[in-house]
Amino acid sequence: MKGKILSRLLDIKTAVDQIFDFLPMPRDYFEFKKDLKTQKAVERNIEIIGEAVNQILKAHPEIEISNSRKIVDTRNRIIHGYDSVSSETIWGISIKNLPKLKDEIELLIKQFEAKED
Repeated sequence: MKGKILSRLLDIKTAVDQIFDFLPMPRDYFEFKKDLKTQKAVERNIEIIGEAVNQILKAHPEIEISNSRKIVDTRNRIIHGYDSVSSETIWGISIKNLPKLKDEIELLIKQFEAKED
């Protein structure tokens, strides 16, 4: 079970890293808004993050991830309410929320790797 959780944590880290790689440098919302491919790539990775968080919480609800419910809800909104998701929302999540999530996930990865040793 620990291996599966670690795998999901690594999936989240990979998705966050990819989002940061996809975003235009310097970070510029107007460039992001003009680039539909980047928007869709970021959305897809947010879906992956939300699904991975959901699976982690189902298996281990005691694992604390900030805003975990909002993360899962965002994934559901992108998938089921795709027409109500704006580029502003995706941008805001990417710039404001993902840096903190990345820090938390990296810490959890270290903790789970230490348990496997």
